[in-house]
Amino acid sequence: MSMPSDPDLADVITANVARVRDRLAQAAERVDRDPSSICLVAVSKTFPTSYVQAGVSAGLTNFGENRVQEGLTKIAAMDETRGLGIAWHLIGHVQSNKARKAAAAFAWIHSVDRLDLLNRLDQAAVDLGTRPNCLLQVDLAGEPTKHGASVDQLGQILEAADSCSAVRMRGLMVIPPWSEDSERARPFFRRLRQVRDELVEDGHDPKMLTELSMGMSNDFEVAVEEGSTLVRVGTAIFGRRGT
Repeated sequence: MSMPSDPDLADVITANVARVRDRLAQAAERVDRDPSSICLVAVSKTFPTSYVQAGVSAGLTNFGENRVQEGLTKIAAMDETRGLGIAWHLIGHVQSNKARKAAAAFAWIHSVDRLDLLNRLDQAAVDLGTRPNCLLQVDLAGEPTKHGASVDQLGQILEAADSCSAVRMRGLMVIPPWSEDSERARPFFRRLRQVRDELVEDGHDPKMLTELSMGMSNDFEVAVEEGSTLVRVGTAIFGRRGT
């Protein structure tokens, strides 16, 4: 799928969104889930604001960015969407020195991967008067190029989150190793759901573990079948980057 040209941008993205929603609904129905219980996050990283505007016109309300600064630029450029219920999700790694900016602008931060970052986000949110929803990024594959807390670290971070004043811990996130075969991601999605269930069984507050952020353009249907509540879809909506 190539990036559409400006004249037909809105039409192409509207058609892409319809196809993605249809695929999501079919996946949900296969496992007797309500499609409306799954949030579609349109990953707009590297795409210009015009693509986000076209996405809004197509009915999208959740957008994901990898980098804090790029996200801040788009949020500022999309100021006219205030009041339309648009939510911005930070899905990429957060450096400690960017915690304050992240807490200021993003409704959701999917990539909390260490206790220090959680504490920085909470203090910043207290100072700024914001209430970001956060997810713990979990490392299930041990890939050196990926971030994430180990399963053994999750309990300690959740205990700290329970004492946070502003940050609201909402669940877990995972990024499985890339593969063209979506079925290769299934064991990682299934394992994340199991980890969530084990944490609840161990006594952690279920309200902090309601969300599972998993699944991207190539594997979101499998993720939905395995319990995803937030799918992060970029290419299938906006086209391939850099083509």
